[in-house]
Amino acid sequence: MPIRVGLACVAAYLVAAVLAAAVGGRRVAPVLIYGAMTAVSAVGLGSALFALVTGDLKTQLALPLGLPLSGGSVRIDALSAFFLLVVNLGGVAASVYGLGYGRHERSPLRVLPYIPAYLAGMNLVLMADDAFTFLVAWEFMSLASWALVLADHRREENARAAYIYIVMASAGTLCLLLTFGLLAGPDGGYAFAAMRETVEPPLIAGLVFLLALAGAGSKAGLAPLHIWLPLAHPAAPSHVSALMSGVMTKVAIYGFIRIVFDLVNAPASWMSLIVVALGGITAVLGVLYALLQQDIKRLLAYSTVENVGIVFVGLGLALAFRAHDMSVPAALALTAALLHVLNHSFFKSLLFFGAGAVVHASGERDMERLGGLIHRMPHTAVVFLIGCAAISALPPLNGFVSEWMTFQAILVGPQLPHWGLKLIVPAVGALLALATAFAAACFVKLFGMIFLGRARTPAARTAHDADGFSLAAMYGLAALCFLSGIVPGILIDVLAPVAQTLVGARVPEQSGVAWLSVVPIAASRSSYNGLVIFSFLICSGVLTAMVIHRYATRATRRSAFWDCGYPDPSLATQYSGSSFVMPIRRVFGTALFDIRETVDMPPPGARRPARFSLKIFDPAWRFAYGPATRAVWTIAGKLNRLQFLTIRRYLTLVFAALIVLLIVVAAWR
Repeated sequence: MPIRVGLACVAAYLVAAVLAAAVGGRRVAPVLIYGAMTAVSAVGLGSALFALVTGDLKTQLALPLGLPLSGGSVRIDALSAFFLLVVNLGGVAASVYGLGYGRHERSPLRVLPYIPAYLAGMNLVLMADDAFTFLVAWEFMSLASWALVLADHRREENARAAYIYIVMASAGTLCLLLTFGLLAGPDGGYAFAAMRETVEPPLIAGLVFLLALAGAGSKAGLAPLHIWLPLAHPAAPSHVSALMSGVMTKVAIYGFIRIVFDLVNAPASWMSLIVVALGGITAVLGVLYALLQQDIKRLLAYSTVENVGIVFVGLGLALAFRAHDMSVPAALALTAALLHVLNHSFFKSLLFFGAGAVVHASGERDMERLGGLIHRMPHTAVVFLIGCAAISALPPLNGFVSEWMTFQAILVGPQLPHWGLKLIVPAVGALLALATAFAAACFVKLFGMIFLGRARTPAARTAHDADGFSLAAMYGLAALCFLSGIVPGILIDVLAPVAQTLVGARVPEQSGVAWLSVVPIAASRSSYNGLVIFSFLICSGVLTAMVIHRYATRATRRSAFWDCGYPDPSLATQYSGSSFVMPIRRVFGTALFDIRETVDMPPPGARRPARFSLKIFDPAWRFAYGPATRAVWTIAGKLNRLQFLTIRRYLTLVFAALIVLLIVVAAWR
């Protein structure tokens, strides 16, 4: 039974965490713990895949722990089985990568005990079937990930990142606590089954939706709740960053889907308007922020914000179609969102693994201090290039398929009767197209600055390729990026039970379509065939190479490399990441970001160097969190005087509070 296997995996993760705390300081600990995690994650992955493919779902199991007189329960349905597949697949990849990467961990006792606990928390969130179990597992997941962000606690920026992360996580948990409180109602039905049977009034349903969007959206990285993400991801070890970006954000998306699509029985058009608009804004802002970064891991973190926005656009469209009883387009939009969830877990984990290999080999996270690593790290360069192409939505890789299906759902948007949706859906489609173009530019910059050109520093010149385990994990994910892009119809059919459960329809079956094509609506409207595109690229590339080698001269010719118009051989004359994005920064910097450029150009004859400084400020900090933080400090400073009152004044305050409460109770009755 899948639910028993899932609980056994959670127990095994917790045992591994305890074992890691006991033996984490020994040399054999990384191999032992990551090896055990690989086995447990593989079992959980196989169980989830078996449940989703065979339909062995809706199995429920009561737990002896939980709320008094009600206990707790766990359950696996199609939705939780799919996300269990995503979590445990990420666990397998991170564990295999950790077998090599973990040997170089400077403080293994600050990492090893928390990674299996982290995976246990995420698995339990997905299996929870009541509010108490869900929230306990959610908070356990947050605390374990907070400890991992704080692993390198001696660095001041890591401590600040961990502090901001735990504050945002606590605020999100509070929103979810209020959400489940409203869903449970005055009778206290905290089981999900009881919540499904209750029809909430429109006001309560709206409050539940807004709280769920804030609680789950803060953990997923939805703008403007994304501020913790670009701080926490670079602070954590690289395989933990891959889990946070490729997996944990998906658990947050699961929480939103579970509440809004499953537990709330009264979807409204205005809900979809908010989700679609926030998704489009998040996608564009995320990729623009990513373009402006020089830190490799921070760039990848902001790119996660962009992809979360794409997923929420699909979810918002599914909500809109569902609210207007358009079940087949709703299934298309939901399938596109879930497919992008899976695809993003593939290529974002791959890119974080590649970033970890680069950082370990060179000691540098600033891409301006790298360059030429394709000669020193050829295997990492190949898989990193595949990840960059996939996240840039280039066919025939997987990123293209899910984004293409999202655009197909957007093209159905004009059929919606709601005038607001008729206006906003095409606008969001334009935003997604803009985000896709910027993503391609962003990852051209990332790959070019790291692997192409000449080494800019001695650290880049002495770099070395990753170890065998790390390369195995990266090559495995690169293969999945290819397979899920070439034959996506298999994955679409696997996702059919999820869409059927949540929106009452599914995308037409793809297994019977000729030549492994994908036809999301009808063949007369649109279709995609990754296998044909892949075959064309291979054949055209081979044919071009044959023609060149056949008709080109065999004489060896040597010439100077292209110097970009600068004959000075200095490495500083190479094209930099800052110069690459300068036109985009000049166009959008003033309108969207608080960018401050300072140029100190010495007069002719002076010997001091010219200096250029650039500071980029997130508008979320300037317009939302900054004023809120200052207000809290001001109020706290004034309330601090209450600690120094006399006994007489304390008694007066208590008496006044009692009078106010009595008046409120009398007025309420």
